[in-house]
Amino acid sequence: MPRDDSIKKTLIIGSGPIIIGQAAEFDYAGAQGCKVLKSEGVNVVLVNSNPATIMTDKALADEIYLEPLTQETVKRIIKKEKPDSMIAGLGGQTGLTIAHQLAKSGFLQKEGVRLLGTNVEAIDKAEDRQLFRDTMMAIGQPCIPSDIATDIRKAKLIADSIGYPVIIRPAFTLGGTGGGVAYTEEELLATAKSGLDASPINQILVERYIYGWKEIEFETMRDRCGNVIAICSMENVDPVGVHTGDSIVVAPALTLSDKEYQMLRTAALSIITELKIIGGCNVQFALNPDSFEYAVIEVNPRVSRSSALASKATGYPIAKITAQLALGYTLDELKNDITGKTCACFEPAIDYVVVKFPKWPFEKFANASHKLGTQMKATGEVMAIAPTFEMALMKAVRGAEISLDTLNKEFDKDIDIHKKLHDVDDMRLFVIYQALKQGISIDEIFNITRIDRWFIAKIKNLADFEKKLETGYTDDMYLEAKKLGFTDKAIKRITKTKTLPHLEASYKMVDTCAAEFEAKTPYFYSSYDKYCEARTMKRSGKERIIVLGSGPIRIGQGIEFDYSSVHCVWALKDMGYEVIIINNNPETVSTDYNTADRLYFEPLTEEDVMNVIKVEEPIGVVVAFGGQTAIKLTKFLDKNGIMILGTSAEGIDMAEDRERFDELLSRFNIIRPKGLAVMNTRQALHAAEELGYPVLLRPSYVIGGQNMVIAYTKDEIQQYMNIILKQTIENPVLVDKYMMGTELEVDVISDGEDILIPGVMEHIERAGIHSGDSIAVYPHYSLNDLLLKKLIDCSEKLALSLGTKGLVNIQYLIYEDDVYVIEVNPRASRTVPYISKVTGIPMVELASKVMLGQKLKDLGYGTGLYRQPPYFTVKVPVFSFEKLTDANSTLGPQMKSTGEVLGIGKTLNEALFKGLTSAGFKVDSDKSKGVLISVDKKDRLEILKVAKKFNDLNIKIYATNSTAKAISSLGIDVTFVNKLSYDDTLIKLLDAGKIKYIVCTIPNTRAAMEDFIRLHKRAIQLSVPCLTSLDTANALADILASRFNQNNTELIDINNMRNERLKLKFVKMHGSGNDYIYFDNRDKRINCPESLAISVCNRNYGIGSDGLILIEDSKKADALMRIFNKDGSEGKMAGNSIRCVAKYLYDNNIVKKTDMKIETAAGVKNLKLFTINDEVSSVTVEVGKAELDKDKIPVISDTPTVIDKPAIIDGIEYRISCVSIGNPHCVVFTDRVDAVDVENVGPKFENAPIFPERINTEFIRVVNKNTIKMRVWERGNGETLACGTGACAAVVAAVENGYCEKNTDITVNLRGGDLIVNYTDEGITLTGNAVLICEGIISI
Repeated sequence: MPRDDSIKKTLIIGSGPIIIGQAAEFDYAGAQGCKVLKSEGVNVVLVNSNPATIMTDKALADEIYLEPLTQETVKRIIKKEKPDSMIAGLGGQTGLTIAHQLAKSGFLQKEGVRLLGTNVEAIDKAEDRQLFRDTMMAIGQPCIPSDIATDIRKAKLIADSIGYPVIIRPAFTLGGTGGGVAYTEEELLATAKSGLDASPINQILVERYIYGWKEIEFETMRDRCGNVIAICSMENVDPVGVHTGDSIVVAPALTLSDKEYQMLRTAALSIITELKIIGGCNVQFALNPDSFEYAVIEVNPRVSRSSALASKATGYPIAKITAQLALGYTLDELKNDITGKTCACFEPAIDYVVVKFPKWPFEKFANASHKLGTQMKATGEVMAIAPTFEMALMKAVRGAEISLDTLNKEFDKDIDIHKKLHDVDDMRLFVIYQALKQGISIDEIFNITRIDRWFIAKIKNLADFEKKLETGYTDDMYLEAKKLGFTDKAIKRITKTKTLPHLEASYKMVDTCAAEFEAKTPYFYSSYDKYCEARTMKRSGKERIIVLGSGPIRIGQGIEFDYSSVHCVWALKDMGYEVIIINNNPETVSTDYNTADRLYFEPLTEEDVMNVIKVEEPIGVVVAFGGQTAIKLTKFLDKNGIMILGTSAEGIDMAEDRERFDELLSRFNIIRPKGLAVMNTRQALHAAEELGYPVLLRPSYVIGGQNMVIAYTKDEIQQYMNIILKQTIENPVLVDKYMMGTELEVDVISDGEDILIPGVMEHIERAGIHSGDSIAVYPHYSLNDLLLKKLIDCSEKLALSLGTKGLVNIQYLIYEDDVYVIEVNPRASRTVPYISKVTGIPMVELASKVMLGQKLKDLGYGTGLYRQPPYFTVKVPVFSFEKLTDANSTLGPQMKSTGEVLGIGKTLNEALFKGLTSAGFKVDSDKSKGVLISVDKKDRLEILKVAKKFNDLNIKIYATNSTAKAISSLGIDVTFVNKLSYDDTLIKLLDAGKIKYIVCTIPNTRAAMEDFIRLHKRAIQLSVPCLTSLDTANALADILASRFNQNNTELIDINNMRNERLKLKFVKMHGSGNDYIYFDNRDKRINCPESLAISVCNRNYGIGSDGLILIEDSKKADALMRIFNKDGSEGKMAGNSIRCVAKYLYDNNIVKKTDMKIETAAGVKNLKLFTINDEVSSVTVEVGKAELDKDKIPVISDTPTVIDKPAIIDGIEYRISCVSIGNPHCVVFTDRVDAVDVENVGPKFENAPIFPERINTEFIRVVNKNTIKMRVWERGNGETLACGTGACAAVVAAVENGYCEKNTDITVNLRGGDLIVNYTDEGITLTGNAVLICEGIISI
């Protein structure tokens, strides 16, 4: 079937930040999807909050919104961009859930947006646990005994019925979030509660736990005509019970009989046919190893982590084909890009073995549980391809960067290996290896682990061969060793042999068809067969360059480095070079088949990289973009005569070597925190005494703050050095004086003569918190010009003196008005993608060009500090503690975040609001919940400032005893609560929904840490943010005070960002003291008045007013008036403002008539203008009829109208009368208007539950039949001097209550002046003045 030509403009929802369970695989998928749509001429609108991705590059979509991935924001983008369609299946669970919610609510249908690919019914059947079970039963597919629960009681009944142990699977979550196994009722209660909290529809599946069954996956594909294929089978080495993301996975499935394979393949295809999936779909099965019994575990109706693995394992571009199918193509119409001959309905054939090995973050969380279960904990993974399982496994292990090149991990002598076989953790593979070496049988290991005997036997092959190497090595064994995956270095170490025979690695290609057809865009894996397909491949004749990738995603080295590697490849290709990339991460764009000219799917180790170099013979190798993984290979490559492109090995070593770097600094009189390099504990203690406590300790040559701590005492230094020295360090430990100041960082591009600094970033959190865990603001917001100049001078001197050719990242500390250098990283940093996007400077492209000899001054972006944009941008870290609930989440010098998001705004607070919202914070003005504060003794003086800010916002403060005493000393009301070591009050407050934020710093003691981890674990389950930095807490309080919400921020398309501030003419006018700022927007220059209102209406930092008015063209009347309150919310009608609009139109000769029609959201209004000297002095407005129907106001009531009815507002009974005059109003009669505490009472009326759309509230006294005195609280604005529709509502209420009469001019006295209202059966008229205050120009 041909492409659906009705698809013109499509919205793609990305997956957001990298978190455990949702990593770079969705950048890979999203990038492929965007490319497909663009190539088909579709206008692509992309929303994603992650700035580190390739998919958010300007070339991949027409409009790109780095905005929060929430329903509210996506709705606003749809209304603004008006796409005709949406693709949700490329954005992981995040994108799928948002699209599903928008479809189910009817929003997509209302806006004319259709869901492409898999429809909402299919998503429901796959994601909703009950519908999924019903569907499987209907087609005869077996499910594990289970039932659905939406509360704890039902979960308990189900568990009692099917028997323990049970597994809890929450609906609509990813990575097993909130789930787990329960062996007892007590465990069930905790796990079920966690699961219900995690599920967006409050639903869990309680399922019989079938531990020990095999877990098999099929990656499948279906088009709209019903054509179906199985792309790849995959098998978990671990049995059911370990999340597939934490299991070693092989492709194809290796232990299935043909009957088992065909049975599960048939089932998978029948399932996606029944669900009517369009595109890629992952189906997971549990298979009883002792029979042909199987059960369907779950179906993912979207591109997933397994899709990325299957794509790279087979060469079949699943995400690309999924996007093409969404456009209406069918599988038989699409070509296979790898072969260029076969079509996409051919199932791939594999003649090799693929092993995926997880990368866990446990080195960052030493005390966290390493136990593996149904909730994923790995941050990333590596993939290895080889002719045999043994070789692939060995390549995967050494590629995982866990300091192992074989399976022979040394364990403490006192560890009982047999006993440890029962532990399901990250060391399981290596324990099995040791058990085999100790003579424990395959059957016994199988009985304990339930890992298939075939896998254990293969591991035994490796163990047996290593024993042979240890006991009697001969050169005849060398080839067998290489074919089993042993490196030369490992063989020498095991055999204690100094020389080995020489054997070149050969390379085979991945071509999707087991060499049946010639491949056009192949990629390679190593083997030790005689025939090398890479060497015989025809070359282009161009000079060749190798780019080293960054390996597995882990904390400290994430997707940002893959972004840089890919951009380097693209830049070099554009410059005319043939580019080869080496990487082993299946989730990334860098390992896509068409990114480089050739891809080698190999570990990034000395031997593996050198083997590729021998085949490709490049003119040089690029190490600068692969993070520390690539940088660590610099010395080796340089020693072997390989040209390092860009900064030389000498320059890199100078930046990393403490003594050489200090000499460089002293040459230029640049200061850094005093420090010393040490090699043992005695030297460390002596250094600390000399420098003075506290001190910062860290190893050299690290990334992500690995093993970095701040030590305040001798004991802490001894404890740290004991741990470090166990790791047999080669480089010294650095001991620096710790200084708490403002941290800044710059990325510098240097060609050896000139430098270009795209921007200076300033961290919200002070030094001491790792830069990757800090909120980074660009441009800087508090740095004075003198310090800025000094920082730029330092950056130039350092970059040039290091001989930098390309990128260098420099981190600074501002302390006591001086600039200190913290560290210099001679490589691309994690900030490169973010700064590239917000400045428009292609940083990696420029760096790549200067590496090859081009000059900055010729590249079009100038030199020195680049100009600043008219926006603030904020990079906010994102953590995955919900998957590591027992980890220490307190922030410090060691990085703990897994990803990042970006906020862009006109002001710092707007950008911060968007950034924190994208990071998962619920930032709103809800005052019903409080903040819990508990801080360490050293922070008690500083916490007073934070506490005051929360108190000023009327947010209730809870605090533990000592903290509470400090806060109450300021006269602030605070509720004392005990620490968790005393009782469970804090947990109860959290469970009761009383606490919205937690601010907590703790002393470095075991008891305090245990209390904190317990508190934080429950906070995570309830989505309550827990801040361990007072600077972050300060920023949060400022944002809450700024009045920003998800409906009043500017939606910024980074493809169309302003290069300079927009200059707008404005007029400020008032009617009876009700002042508004008026913009003539007939040219449509203002596209986000909601955000503009926040800034210009502020009386301290803006022009100051009660709101903002846009005057625009109308097809129905002389003009259109749009009204925005000072909180950015849009109103329907404003009686005082419409008079001023009429004055503006008349006085400026736009509409020169005294009878005028103006369109509002409440309809077209007729106005009569009165003039003096040809200028309008007052106006009568036909406001329209009063609406008393409760549903049209709206107000919740058991009577049709609400006139003099009782209502409970914040526990107090009032008599109220409600009416709509285009806007909803509630009128309260009172004897003394001036005595009403409007500032306190007004917000309680505005946000009372009986008013679904909030309410304007008038407090009035009827002076006589012709006079009313009134004060008003306007929703979104607070108390104002006057409100035109409020005056009308007051008169209507007075008449309906019998205090005044219809058809009578009634004067309403307001604080800003008088208004005359006449209420008749035909409608209401309002008469009042219209006064010009001033006019001018504002820059935004």
